[in-house]
Amino acid sequence: MQTPFTLAHFSDVHLSPVVGFGPRHWNAKRTLGFLNWQRARKRVHHKSVADRLLADAMALRADHVAITGDLINLGLPSEYEAALAWLQSVGPPDSVTVVPGNHDVYTHLAGHAGIARWAAYMGSEEQSLAFPFVRRVGPLALIGLNSAIETPPFVAAGRLGAHQIEVAGEMLERLAEEDVIRVVLIHHPPLPGLASRRRALADAAQFTRVLERAGAELVLYGHNHRERLNWHVEAERRTGAPPIPVIGVPSASAASYHRDEPLGRYNIFTFFEGDEGLRIRYSVRGLETPGGDIVKLSETILEMPA
Repeated sequence: MQTPFTLAHFSDVHLSPVVGFGPRHWNAKRTLGFLNWQRARKRVHHKSVADRLLADAMALRADHVAITGDLINLGLPSEYEAALAWLQSVGPPDSVTVVPGNHDVYTHLAGHAGIARWAAYMGSEEQSLAFPFVRRVGPLALIGLNSAIETPPFVAAGRLGAHQIEVAGEMLERLAEEDVIRVVLIHHPPLPGLASRRRALADAAQFTRVLERAGAELVLYGHNHRERLNWHVEAERRTGAPPIPVIGVPSASAASYHRDEPLGRYNIFTFFEGDEGLRIRYSVRGLETPGGDIVKLSETILEMPA
């Protein structure tokens, strides 16, 4: 890697407003979701906050933006169209990569392409989505997974499925033979125990075994609306392979506090070669106070031995 490369990680934007309800869109899950939006989330998630954070990332010359899902709220046609317009304002498809979250695949929607409207940002043509996918950006290979499935009311769990896990493993193994930095993008926390059962990735244990076998340099996720760094170390224990940093990011649009969730934040990663292998500078940037300036909240150097 001749020069450092910078990746900005955003998630859980939950773009507002929520509009465009028609009689055919009402069902139990959307009704409960709409009530929750009106009662609480409407006051929390502001598009203006996400736009400010994106402007900050652009001022820092981020080379690429990765968004790990939940662009919208209730899966309405108008939301998909508004999210597409927002993505286009963020940048062209070769500068932005998206994977869907559970709110993006919220509940049944007949007669609309849904997340396929964002296909260009997932490396596909419209109406021909395929997961997992690989996108090459600079020295990175972004491996995009879809953990979003339709669920009953009060459930926000996810699942990859056996086929997607198998193909992802094959991709990671093949990419390990190339001179690339493998970055996995997924919405749900990919390790067991990082979310309650009704919000967790149902097949996290199966996916972590693939990570142990095939390896990766970085795994990024959202969903929990909190920042977190875990090291997946099982591969190191079993085979001597380097541990994998698994990193979550808070919502990028939180203008006010909700329960114990922080204000709007994003992660920014700078990849560069050190004397003994890959080094990743991992910074968290965002609001320190409601309506305040965007500042660097923490910085960590991740050492990845050759």
